[in-house]
Amino acid sequence: MMANSALKNNDFFNGRATATPPVPTPQQYGQQPQFGQQAPYGQQPAYGQAPQYGQQQYGYQQAPSPEQLYQQFQAPAATRDQMDRMSYEDVIAKTAGVFAVLLASAALAWFVPLLAIVGALGALVTGIVLAFKREPSPALTFTFGVFEGFLVGGFSSLLEAQYAGIVFQAGLATAVVIGVVLLLFLNSKVRTSPKFTQFFMIAGLAYFIFSLLNFGLMMFGAGQQFGTWGLRSIEVFGIPLGVIIGIFAVLMGAYMLVTDFEYVQRGVRGGAPRAYGWIAAYSLVSTVVYIYIELLRIIAILRGND
Repeated sequence: MMANSALKNNDFFNGRATATPPVPTPQQYGQQPQFGQQAPYGQQPAYGQAPQYGQQQYGYQQAPSPEQLYQQFQAPAATRDQMDRMSYEDVIAKTAGVFAVLLASAALAWFVPLLAIVGALGALVTGIVLAFKREPSPALTFTFGVFEGFLVGGFSSLLEAQYAGIVFQAGLATAVVIGVVLLLFLNSKVRTSPKFTQFFMIAGLAYFIFSLLNFGLMMFGAGQQFGTWGLRSIEVFGIPLGVIIGIFAVLMGAYMLVTDFEYVQRGVRGGAPRAYGWIAAYSLVSTVVYIYIELLRIIAILRGND
């Protein structure tokens, strides 16, 4: 849920960004000085008028029309403005870059599974900093990707050693969830709302506290009395609590994914600065990893009860 906090905690999407200064109209830009006033520096007098004192008359050519001046004034600025704005291609490129770093660090953690603990703690700290940071930070975003890779690689390696093929199953399930959510979003079938967002924020906080509590119990050995997964191993009507909570967590992750897509869409349509694509990349990577970890755990609990 920290990733979604980052989507709103920046100047552009809170309306605090500096507005672009107004561009003069063609009539204003080509307006001639009044009698007794000196023309602005570099502006030639209109055709047929005598030049001001100190201006060269030799080789004088007819000045361009106001419309031509306006087009010349606008062209470079428009090009620079387009390059400095968010685009879908730029967000995809940034997200792919963070995922590449994540996969590289995950490959390392696959052979050193204990790096999963370093990744979990590092991703938590870095995620909190990014969530409350107003301006985008490419360096922190890539650092977050490294820690997320340690978590994914180490956790996946440990479970793959116990349940062969579980990584492929979880990866395929994650791809299906992302594909379905993206397809529904592109066809305007799913959208966020303030009430649902508030509900999932509260539910996410409660789930985060539950996860920390369960992790603490398992670290100190108190959770082993419930089963391999601690409190998640408790059965409710014959179904492990971890499966029930896990399914809700995946639905929560799907909603977070819709929030990420809406952020990118608003940023591109609203002309957000290009740098804010890093926030989108961080949020997308965080959400995808969250969904993958939850699906991986659900499958492990189900296969452990076989």
